[in-house]
Amino acid sequence: MTARVRRLAITSAWALGVIWLLWALTVGRAPLVGAALGLGWVLMPTVLWASLRRPSLRIGLILPAALVTFGVAAVAFGPLPDDTARAGWLSLLTGLAMGGVQGAWFWFGWFPVPPALRDPLAKARLRLIVAHVVLVVSGMLLVTAAALT
Repeated sequence: MTARVRRLAITSAWALGVIWLLWALTVGRAPLVGAALGLGWVLMPTVLWASLRRPSLRIGLILPAALVTFGVAAVAFGPLPDDTARAGWLSLLTGLAMGGVQGAWFWFGWFPVPPALRDPLAKARLRLIVAHVVLVVSGMLLVTAAALT
């Protein structure tokens, strides 16, 4: 579990930083949205690193996940310059929501986990993680492409 938490801390620091930067460079309005995205960016890896010593802190991941998800939702459903940008932000939102559900499902056990998904390295579970990552990265690429056109 320690290696997975470290990997997620590093990945979240990078990915949430990119999301904040995309917001700042392409949308940049609604300071409350920027604050939510920025706070989520700082809190997610902070809570993950702290949880290495105190696993009970992982429940605190709900706050940064909610901040980032609601921030991205505000952007996705707000005024955007074109359909490509909207598709990108919606893809990001879908990927983040999928990641949040997977966290609640696999880490916190809020929903029953079928036997085929209990092993963290099970193929079906890895496919769900890949789908989450593909949605997030695709969203980042679409938002970037929209900004460059």
